[in-house]
Amino acid sequence: MKTHLLAAIIIIILLPAAVLADCTCEAEDEYRDKALALRYKVAALASILVASAAGVCLPVAAKWFPALSPKNNLFFVVKAFAAGVILSTGFIHVLPDAFESLTSPCIPEHPWGDFPFTGFIAMVASIGTLMVDTYATSYYRRRANEKAADGGGDQEMLAAVHDHGTHGHAHRGGLVSSDSDSDDSELLRHRVISQVLELGIVVHSVIIGIALGASQSPSTIKPLIAALTFHQFFEGIGLGGCISQAKFNVRAVAIMAVFFSLTTPVGIAIGIGIANIYSETSSTAIIVEGVFNSASAGILIYMALVDLLSADFMSPRLQNNGKLQLGANLALLLGAGCMSLLAKWA
Repeated sequence: MKTHLLAAIIIIILLPAAVLADCTCEAEDEYRDKALALRYKVAALASILVASAAGVCLPVAAKWFPALSPKNNLFFVVKAFAAGVILSTGFIHVLPDAFESLTSPCIPEHPWGDFPFTGFIAMVASIGTLMVDTYATSYYRRRANEKAADGGGDQEMLAAVHDHGTHGHAHRGGLVSSDSDSDDSELLRHRVISQVLELGIVVHSVIIGIALGASQSPSTIKPLIAALTFHQFFEGIGLGGCISQAKFNVRAVAIMAVFFSLTTPVGIAIGIGIANIYSETSSTAIIVEGVFNSASAGILIYMALVDLLSADFMSPRLQNNGKLQLGANLALLLGAGCMSLLAKWA
């Protein structure tokens, strides 16, 4: 939780400060109506808040929605759709924005024009996510073993650790766990995955929220409302699915759900507050946004492919069920396709 809060604080501090930098380019002429734009922003804040909360809470509240229980095949189909949304977000929405920012004529040509920083930062972020993934898993394993050696500890976690260490994970070295149908066998992995995934989501959600809240153009805000509502709902389902499989205690689940639900709305509120001083053509703002978007894209792409899709698609449960495998593949394509289509308007 501390990592999430620290990341949010860094973003919240850097982005508003960046907009105070001198402009190097002129903004494009577009229709501006502050009163109408503010009404759209309030509508966006409410819509995105409700969609985010609903998305992340549905899988978590699986006991009231049996169809979305991790033990149900529909859960894997819906999760594949959500993973497609997250993957498309990284490739189609966040990464192109990062390329546009870090190749903008509004920023200094040196050093930004001398090296493909966007791809480099995304690559480093992906490698960094892998390292966090690995070290977090190692930390939890050691902690569980230490507690077991003391005669106490979380037996459920310990069972997950030993199973993970004995059979391997679905995407580690091509090995497939023979017990991956069991929630306990993936408990450790999902606890790490859910926290790293939320961290990646926080980065781009705050940036998007600030950009929307600072805009004074109704024509820019209007299509973003539908696009971000759709995006946050299904991204929430993907995150909520990992949280539900991780079996956190009620307090931790509530903190993660509330944190995810508030991230974009808080970004919008910050954007509204700095709307009068915000400059889309500030070189510092463009660089900061580009760097954060590059890192976010790397994290989201890694998480979607490695920890969400590969883990489920290579599991015996899907491999041994042709109908479920087909449904998951179609859901993945549909989720990625729908989110990609939204790039036409937002």
